Amino acid sequence: MDEESQLIQPQDQSCWAALPDVCLRHVFWWLGDRDRSRAALVCRKWNQMMYSADLWRYRTITFSGRPSRVHASEFESALWYVKKFGHYLEHLEIKFLNPYNAVLTKKFQVTMRGLLSCLGKSNNRLKSLSIQHLELDRLVWRNSIRSSFIKSLSFFLKKMGKHLDYLNLKGARLTVEQGCHVLNSLSYLRSKSMVSELNIEDYFSHHLAVYSSLQFHKTMATFRSLVSLTLNYNCISDELLENLCENNAGTLWTMNVKCHVHDPHSQVIWGMSWAKLARHATSLKVNFFFERVMKHERLARILLQEIPVRSISLRSCYFSDPDWSMRPTLTDLLPTFRHTLQKLTFEFNNNHESLDEELHLLILSCRKLFYFKIWAFLDVKFVERILKSQEEGQCALRTLKVRIYTNRCETNEEDRTLREIYRKYRKLIDSELNYFVIAYPMM
Repeated sequence: MDEESQLIQPQDQSCWAALPDVCLRHVFWWLGDRDRSRAALVCRKWNQMMYSADLWRYRTITFSGRPSRVHASEFESALWYVKKFGHYLEHLEIKFLNPYNAVLTKKFQVTMRGLLSCLGKSNNRLKSLSIQHLELDRLVWRNSIRSSFIKSLSFFLKKMGKHLDYLNLKGARLTVEQGCHVLNSLSYLRSKSMVSELNIEDYFSHHLAVYSSLQFHKTMATFRSLVSLTLNYNCISDELLENLCENNAGTLWTMNVKCHVHDPHSQVIWGMSWAKLARHATSLKVNFFFERVMKHERLARILLQEIPVRSISLRSCYFSDPDWSMRPTLTDLLPTFRHTLQKLTFEFNNNHESLDEELHLLILSCRKLFYFKIWAFLDVKFVERILKSQEEGQCALRTLKVRIYTNRCETNEEDRTLREIYRKYRKLIDSELNYFVIAYPMM
């Protein structure tokens, strides 16, 4: 090339040719797979950018659970991605949305077998894996399909266990034997697992008393670096708390515990077991999520005063039972945790009792409370009382979310009062609060 052509060439080039790599990589980041593939054909530089590791470290692969021409290529594109860019992958999330029949679960199982096999051979940097809501106890999962999938997943975790830092298998719905078999795969190479975040909420099928399983206790004893543990209350026992105290006290920060009405939750756990764990795991905070477990005597057996409770969520899911009352829970039980409670979430049908005063006093007693959300039958003036307390420095909320149930179809009167309250405290709300309040007809 002569000197004259070298001078002319830069003027003929597009400005895109001089775009810095960091900017071009940012553009590619926002493109889908199809557009990235097309852009890679433009020039050599763009083709090289297609293989930048930063573009492929995070991946969510979604499989539709219903047959459709639009979703027909999902399974093929998932395998294409893993074969071509799987060695860059560090964070993988897989979603299988509401499988319609056994044909689709079989197709998913076969695809996952190929995907996990390919990834196990090419990848040595995967840090997090999330496969949620598979619900493997449903009839659409035939025994042979379920067993094959569990076998593929277990074999993959045996290979990747030493790299994984985060595992989320929420909603898998396995038997105790199946679930422990999968979790034991994480410690296959080193007899212990170094996973720091483990989510096994709804991991086991409903109605299982997992807390009494010796196999489960042995499996949980293999975890040695847990920072965050999410599980159901039917897994909690004195033995589990002892395991956590012995093997994870130096790292454990958070426990998220879900208690569902259909899960066994009548086991006896000693307060001294919680106290010992809290004493050794000094940074531990426990978050409880109750679904339709609303009776005071049941809650009192679970919420022991030795637990370092950070947040509590109580949801009745619109069910109403005149035989239970929230008043003793609000006045006697929850104030026990007034020195540690930071978040409160309530969703219940209290049409048979007024709780405005009890709720207000509870908020005032919890000096660390910064998040309060409630869906219930309330007087509209309840919101004004909370805002007035906030203005006077009696509470320090940063989030206030209220849905006020009414027995009328129209909420015009409530809406008008809420607008007046907002105008009165607008300066406070705009400066201090994440604020959302509405009236809602409960018919």
